[in-house]
Amino acid sequence: LPRDIEVRTILNRALLVDATIKTVAKNLLEGAALVIFVLFLMLGDFRAALVTATVIPVTMLCLAIGMYIGKISANLMSLGALDFGLIADGAIIVAENSLRRLSERQHKLNRPLTLDERLDTVIDAAVEMRRPTVYGQSIIILVYLPILSFSGVEGKMFHPMAMTVIIALLSEFLLSLTFFPAMIALFVSGHGEEAENKLVSALKRRYEPLLIWAMAHPPKVMAIGLGAFLFSALLYLSLGQEFTPTLDEKNIALTAIRIPSTSLTQSQAMQIEIENVIETFPQVSHVFSKTGTAEMATDPMPPNNTDTFIMLKPQHEWPDPNLSKNDLIAQIGAAVGKLPGNAYEFTQPIQLRFNELLAGVKGDIAVKVFGEDFDVMLKAANQIASILRATPGAADVKVEQVSGLPLLDIKIDKSAIARLGLSIGAVQDALGAAIGGQQAGMIFEGDRRFPIFVRLGDNLRENAQALEAIPVSLPPDALGRIATVQLRQIAKFTTIDGQNQVSRENGKRRVVVSANVRGRDIASVVTDARTKIDAKVKLPPGYWIVWGGQFENLEAARGRLMIVVPICFFMIFLLLYSALGSALDALLVFTAVPLALSGGVLALWLRGMPMSVSAAVGFIALSGVAVLNGLVMRTYIHQLMMDGEPEPRAIFDGAMTRLRPVAMTALVASLGFVPMALATGTGAEVQRPIATVVIGGLISATLLTLVVLPALYTYFGDKVRLYAPIRERA
Repeated sequence: LPRDIEVRTILNRALLVDATIKTVAKNLLEGAALVIFVLFLMLGDFRAALVTATVIPVTMLCLAIGMYIGKISANLMSLGALDFGLIADGAIIVAENSLRRLSERQHKLNRPLTLDERLDTVIDAAVEMRRPTVYGQSIIILVYLPILSFSGVEGKMFHPMAMTVIIALLSEFLLSLTFFPAMIALFVSGHGEEAENKLVSALKRRYEPLLIWAMAHPPKVMAIGLGAFLFSALLYLSLGQEFTPTLDEKNIALTAIRIPSTSLTQSQAMQIEIENVIETFPQVSHVFSKTGTAEMATDPMPPNNTDTFIMLKPQHEWPDPNLSKNDLIAQIGAAVGKLPGNAYEFTQPIQLRFNELLAGVKGDIAVKVFGEDFDVMLKAANQIASILRATPGAADVKVEQVSGLPLLDIKIDKSAIARLGLSIGAVQDALGAAIGGQQAGMIFEGDRRFPIFVRLGDNLRENAQALEAIPVSLPPDALGRIATVQLRQIAKFTTIDGQNQVSRENGKRRVVVSANVRGRDIASVVTDARTKIDAKVKLPPGYWIVWGGQFENLEAARGRLMIVVPICFFMIFLLLYSALGSALDALLVFTAVPLALSGGVLALWLRGMPMSVSAAVGFIALSGVAVLNGLVMRTYIHQLMMDGEPEPRAIFDGAMTRLRPVAMTALVASLGFVPMALATGTGAEVQRPIATVVIGGLISATLLTLVVLPALYTYFGDKVRLYAPIRERA
């Protein structure tokens, strides 16, 4: 029934995919609802909020078309980083500025605007926001491009995510400059109240004294910002690290390992005992297993190894719904541990296959010992295993079974056969004929020929005493008589432990020590274990140790990020310089990035999350979002100064005027990620780090934009060269 087991495994994975997609869809819908709520709350105009909210379905329609053309499937990774608040930022900026300009013009004329007047006003408002919108959205799109440089496993995982976000942002970028301004001009016809809604007025009343204090004390504000960045840098050093968050598959995979000489029949008998014990747990729905290699040979295993798939009931059906999965694993491990002759390794069905594809072992960590002599390698591997067992967080530590296969060793007594006049070849021929068989004839079937071999029966070949009694013919004597001797008289029979398997990687022999990680991040476990292993395990020349598994992919991704992130930051600075025309201006706006990263690090630390590739993707996305609001505010301040306002007054008025769009873009982008940050469904583990980083970073970036940036503009005002394009001066 191997095919039945394969079908069950595939069905289990399909159900997991279905549950994951449901979690993603639920988070997207809840995020969209929060975004729409903020739009209605902050804009104060039902029609304007409704028009702006259409960015969500229209952009998703464009995204669906792009995913279809690009052959990108809808899955946890491709849709896991979508945030409708982030996507709607460009439309929100244009909509807010259009409403403000419509309100000012209608108040000035003291009458409703005609369609032509509304069109002219909205065009002017959209053109006014053209520079910050184009450059801001371009920066957000730009920061996702380095993700496409990922290779290997991280590339396979995060390329769909980057592509879907880029497609969505490009679609919204084009719509925010064409479709939405036209919609606002056509449908927002009754917006004539210059007074702001109560929420925005309350925000401005509380923001005004803070802004005045920040502009009056720039050194103190800069010191606070610098202190926050240094504090977050220290927190970052205390964060753990892992490749990707472990996806809770809601099921358990248990690998039972027995001594290499265990037959298939014996393994099955021992496995039935294990399954009977596991089925007694009320949390278990059903259990099925696979021993050895299946018909399709997609997962080659010896007959002494069994993969056990433990399907769990939904957690709300457990007798104690508060029981954690790790506690259940500990209880199952204690129960099956009472059965003799088995060693166990706990993981998850898909995670087991994923780890095996990464490093050829089923554990999260693989310590590979390379060399020539298996005795030396095995001694070092056992030392490494003992150190790993004493390391907190390392579980299911085991050494690859390279030996232990019982072999019958037959050593020919050369002096005895010399006295009898026998040769080694004659003795070996007799052994080969008895055990391996000797050709005795040929069968013809048409044009086909089949050899006939004669050999001892299985019952005799497995009996050492019967083999010892095999007769060996001696050379004929002078009279032509042929005598025989038994094999035991000229050979010694002993049972020894031989090589169970010989594993190679890149042409070199290896022995692997594998372990799973539970309760800690993988980087901390490896760091603690590596320090002790380097100090205690001494290898002769020609032998070396390589750390593999998920840690190997973590190091590869970390090395790639060390190159990609600085390039990404440099590209952001270049775009800012192109938009503002001043290196100092660009640098002041760019300060949003380190403070945004500070908030992301603090959010990870507060939630007890390690740094991972998922969190790094969140930081990359955050760095683009962080500069958008600063660019919008700086552009408007520059416009006021070009209109003749004194610099301090322009900074104050610009900050107060841009409070609503800055607060709106930050709120919708962060609230859009709240369902992902709080989600507990299947697949939420991958989304939570991204959402946590973006939410924490946007909070700190918004505080920077509203408080620190005005203080910086005030302090460096005399040093910043005002930039005005030639066409504006003309």
